[in-house]
Amino acid sequence: MRIVFMGTPEFSVPALEALVAAHEVICVYTQPPRPAGRGKKDRPSPVQARADELGLPVRHPVSLKGVEAQAEFAALGADVAVVVAYGLILPQAVLDAPAKGCLNIHASLLPRWRGAAPIHRAIMAGDAETGVCIMQMEAGLDTGPVLLTERLVIGAEETTEELHDRLSGLGARAILAALDRLSDLVPVPQPEAGVTYAAKIDKAEARIDWSRPAPDVDRLIRGLSAFPGAWTEIGGERVKLLRSRLAMGQGAPGAVLTGFTIACGTGAVEVTEAQREGKRPMPSSEVLHGLTLPARLV
Repeated sequence: MRIVFMGTPEFSVPALEALVAAHEVICVYTQPPRPAGRGKKDRPSPVQARADELGLPVRHPVSLKGVEAQAEFAALGADVAVVVAYGLILPQAVLDAPAKGCLNIHASLLPRWRGAAPIHRAIMAGDAETGVCIMQMEAGLDTGPVLLTERLVIGAEETTEELHDRLSGLGARAILAALDRLSDLVPVPQPEAGVTYAAKIDKAEARIDWSRPAPDVDRLIRGLSAFPGAWTEIGGERVKLLRSRLAMGQGAPGAVLTGFTIACGTGAVEVTEAQREGKRPMPSSEVLHGLTLPARLV
């Protein structure tokens, strides 16, 4: 099958690799190189970097709204386009161009968590499970009918980084299954009940409010790990808390109970991994060798 692949971040790379191994990927669309690193030099997206290694033609238009860009896309004569966290809205002319349409790999159980940050939001909300949907794309935001769904359980101490990697691999396997069965799959419209939106993570959400119940704090820490990282201030230093679990104990919100176990509005949370400014992530035992916790965090 002749496929145009459209994706940008690391999450998209396993799907690209799987499609290259099983089908003919005729072109890769991705976001343009952007300044990154200390030198702020333009850096290609993870998808472009991998596509270049695989010898695939790459395009990175700033927009697909123009007639010329749409004509160039249509001229590829694709059977299907596979879209995975691409980052650009696809106009109707692009959606209609491939013979079998455009399929999206979305990392949630639609209609729950439509939008930009479904993995973060699933953990932050305390969802017991999530998964991947292969969706037939239409003009609305993640509103298209679903062709195939794969589910998985979210671990009690799982972080967004860990869940991201599991869902990325699951998405790669799911798109191959969907393409193999494409002529037999029946698109199922999404129900109107149960729609939620996974808004982009705002850095203002990342500061920990110790007056919240312990389950909320624990989910915030794990849900924002590794990026952008939930944080608290210790001795005037912003420290990211990257891993945690619920713990026994009770005290005034922010009170340090023992080690790196912190009292919350109700219950307590044990921090198991943290990162000081300018340092690598470390187990909390190592962090505490060079960091003195006050009696109470605020």
